Amino acid sequence: MALLENVTGFLTRLFGSRNERLIKSVLPIVDQINALEPKYESYTDAQLREETDKFKERLQKGETLDDILPEAFALVREGGKRFLGMRHFDVQLIGGYFLHKGNVVEMVTGEGKTLVATLPAYLNALVGKGVHVVTVNDYLAKRDRDWNAPLYEALGLTVGVIQSDMDPQERIKEYSCDITYGTNNEFGFDYLRDNMKMNKEDQCQRHRYYAIIDEVDSVLIDEARTPLIISGGGEGSTDVYYKANRIAKQLKKGVDYTIKEKEKAILMTEEGIEKAEQLAQSIAGVKGSLYSGQNGLIWPHALENALSAKEFYKKDIDYVVQDGKVIIVDEFTGRLMHGRTWSDGLHQAVEAKEGLKVQEESQTLATITFQNFFRLYEKLAGMTGTAITEAAEFDKIYKLDVVVIPTNRPLRRINYPDRIYGTINDKFKAIEEEIVTIHATGRPILVGTISIENSEKLSNQIRRRGIPHEVLNAKHHEREAMIVAKAGQLGMVTIATNMAGRGTDIVLGKFTKEELLEHWKEWGFAPKKVKVDDPDLYDVLERHWKKNGWLQKLESCGMLQTFEHNGKSYTGIPLCTSVKELGGLHIIGTERHEARRIDNQLRGRCGRQGDPGSSRFFLSLEDDLMRIFMGDWAKGFMQKMGLSEGQDLSSPMVSRAIERAQTKVEAHNFEIRKHLLDYDKVMDEQRTLVYSERQAILEGENLKPKILGWIKEDIEKAVDTFIGDKVEEESRDYEAFQFLILNKYDVLVDLKKYESRPGEFKTPKEMAAYIIDKVEQIRSREIQEQIETYVKREMGRDVEVDDRRKRKFMNWANSKLKMDIQPEEMERLEEGEDVIEFFCQRAEELELGSLTDEEKDQIRQMVERKFEDPSNLEKAINDIRDWLYKKYNAPLLLADFYARQPVYSNVAEGVFEEVKKAYEEREKEMGEEDMRRLEGFLLLQKIDEKWKDHLRAMDELKSSIGMRGYGQEDPKIAYKKEGYKMFEEMYQSLKNEVTELILKLVLVKEEEVRDVWNIDESEAIHEEFAGALAAHKEAEQQAMEAGREGPVRTIRNQSKRKVGRNDPCPCGSGRKYKKCCGE
Repeated sequence: MALLENVTGFLTRLFGSRNERLIKSVLPIVDQINALEPKYESYTDAQLREETDKFKERLQKGETLDDILPEAFALVREGGKRFLGMRHFDVQLIGGYFLHKGNVVEMVTGEGKTLVATLPAYLNALVGKGVHVVTVNDYLAKRDRDWNAPLYEALGLTVGVIQSDMDPQERIKEYSCDITYGTNNEFGFDYLRDNMKMNKEDQCQRHRYYAIIDEVDSVLIDEARTPLIISGGGEGSTDVYYKANRIAKQLKKGVDYTIKEKEKAILMTEEGIEKAEQLAQSIAGVKGSLYSGQNGLIWPHALENALSAKEFYKKDIDYVVQDGKVIIVDEFTGRLMHGRTWSDGLHQAVEAKEGLKVQEESQTLATITFQNFFRLYEKLAGMTGTAITEAAEFDKIYKLDVVVIPTNRPLRRINYPDRIYGTINDKFKAIEEEIVTIHATGRPILVGTISIENSEKLSNQIRRRGIPHEVLNAKHHEREAMIVAKAGQLGMVTIATNMAGRGTDIVLGKFTKEELLEHWKEWGFAPKKVKVDDPDLYDVLERHWKKNGWLQKLESCGMLQTFEHNGKSYTGIPLCTSVKELGGLHIIGTERHEARRIDNQLRGRCGRQGDPGSSRFFLSLEDDLMRIFMGDWAKGFMQKMGLSEGQDLSSPMVSRAIERAQTKVEAHNFEIRKHLLDYDKVMDEQRTLVYSERQAILEGENLKPKILGWIKEDIEKAVDTFIGDKVEEESRDYEAFQFLILNKYDVLVDLKKYESRPGEFKTPKEMAAYIIDKVEQIRSREIQEQIETYVKREMGRDVEVDDRRKRKFMNWANSKLKMDIQPEEMERLEEGEDVIEFFCQRAEELELGSLTDEEKDQIRQMVERKFEDPSNLEKAINDIRDWLYKKYNAPLLLADFYARQPVYSNVAEGVFEEVKKAYEEREKEMGEEDMRRLEGFLLLQKIDEKWKDHLRAMDELKSSIGMRGYGQEDPKIAYKKEGYKMFEEMYQSLKNEVTELILKLVLVKEEEVRDVWNIDESEAIHEEFAGALAAHKEAEQQAMEAGREGPVRTIRNQSKRKVGRNDPCPCGSGRKYKKCCGE
């Protein structure tokens, strides 16, 4: 290892570091730019403006941005001199070059990053796709835009700014500019909002082509762990669940709707739909068909859930009610599943059924991390004063190289060794003394704290000493930027959290000797009667400093200077006319941050453009970083040094140990961010797919081929499910298939058209035997269900059976089912499941489901009588089915009567062609343009609705997935696997609903339709790195302009053929519709 380090060091000295080689590679381009300076100096303002148009023409003819870079940069430099009064230094040209190339550029504070950004911003704006310059707050965005607008506008470019309080129309205007300034939050939120808009014209952002991020480490690293979230309430109002429940209570099973228990399906009859519409109008004020307009997107689903809750979900069996909440019961274990909910509105329907408060939770409507948002840009660059310590993360996560730009002038800042104390109180006393000492000399001081609490603590201490000061806590950006700008004036003391006022240069002040001497007198650093023109001024001052202990204090602070005056040497502070001569701004850090970069940001507040300055950090063993990572070691070291209370330790060894601890924390935090990115990758891929499909709809993609493809896929699946080759002959359900196609696509399917071999019916004797066996099976199953329902209801949540319940169960079985069970038989039964098993076994032994001989004879006679006329067997079979359903509640399929089933060929292809024909007839009726808009509207609504539900489901999955670790399952792998599965299910559900509604709906006025997002009532939230929630209310108006591209009309049910209750059933059974598929 040592050998490798020696070789690496030798090669670096021989060839220079990678960074040095990169800088040297750009110097020839800088020479080209400098050579063009005289040319552009001779141009008039109008000629400079014309160059922009010429550059654009050259790009259109095939030249690249790199081809015109030297001229463009030279033009911007000249524009800066004329319109901003600032000339770009060579190092700024180098910084601009690497920004253009998509790098993170590290430039020391005060080197003019704001001006550097004008170079790549101008060059890339020539492409016409827009450039986004990203800052950390609204104030800086507006300030930087206002500073640089004269330059851009003089060169023929437009420049805008996004502010958090702007309405959508203002945003559209600002985004249309060549260059747009704004905050990371606003750019991210606008991207999310754009993907919730219902019209392309309402979207703000044009492209995400090129972004330059100021303070890139803050945006891409510090804030990477907290996503941008737009959240809102659930679905508008919970009233719909209560109203649907009231309607469901008044609908009658067997009349208004039929049920299929196995599939837990509800099928509404024609009378039921009419009755439901009447009830919806009286109860909920719903106008028109339940399938029209917005109704079609809400009410059919809500009503189906309400009926499902009524018929299929039983209290104390499927769920219990506790503390006003519905708790699901695990059907396999009987355990309560706290925290679990049924999806798709079913849980709310059950809550409404029970009269409970329907839970309306704040729901995530859209979310994205900065990591994933900024990777959407074609080209990304960033600049900061502190990036090199995070170079590995910039490379691995964002594929961005870090390039350190040399300073324009040598750095003169002195970084004093850390001072370490035993306790926090000792540390703050030492800080107080250093502030008092240095303030007396007139040097300005900036104190950086890591919390508002520490800022206020220190403020109270120095207030008691009478020191005037400002306290900044990164809340009021504009005011704080103004104060920080003055923090370099004579005697200023500013206490700020590490981030407060960031992005504002601190300019060192100037003053007269008289003003400085007055300051010294005020704070006891000079005798009251001394004057500037006294011939023995410095002799008097030096005696005063010695006598009052100032020299010792200055030496302790490291501020003592040796200077000459009139040929004589003095020790102290010279009387001068600028802060620069006093030694510049002094930085005090009250605690080490867990990231070295944040400490370097604080230090970087001083020493700009070659100015002098100094910094020092004060630490204690009680600080979090010291206590967690090196408490025992540091305590032991200080004890060996024999340090007592109030004494400090300044040791390079301790400073190196602190840096090692910081490196460990940085690596740990990087792993956390990388880990979160792995989780978010699942959502990112899904979001990208959904948003790209959504955008294609807004941009007018022809959706007909896609929807027809979904219909074909749906029909093939229905064939496979009900009548396909893989379905056993006795289980094939041709009527269900016909009913599904009729109900979904309004197409009557005559299966005889596809019959390649006719079927053969059973003989009357075979048929009677089959029916008797089937009825006995059904009756046996009903008895078992009756036993199970009764016992489970009586047991509730209990498991063991007590003596009282044993007697009750025995009496019930004997009186209700005539089982003749004796008390001693009940003794061995311990649990409710034992009772169920015993009763079911006894029912089987007693053949309680068996028919009597008389009932069997009745069935045989009825079958023989119906089959006397063989000319109409299908009618006879349907009469038998009606009789069996009424008498024995035994629903038999037509297929049950076949000895040999018919064989059908090419059903899927033929039925698809029939449905496609109906689709095209519908298109002809509506007009092609309206049909395309109907397709777009429906698909957009369903994508938004399903995506919104999916986001909720993914939130719930993410909140619970961590528990998988206890089951020896990797939560990350489980999250990816289940997330992808949920997305596939969501997308399949989307396709099913679109295909089901596409032939039933018609357009109406656009103002009658709303989007599912309710953006007006949503909150845009970004959790700041410090943990505080910053909620940005958006008063965004989602005005749907009626009449855009012609009048848009609403969704109405437009079924072409309706089957009457007494009409022949379209399935071809020969029975009346009300007695067949309309049941």
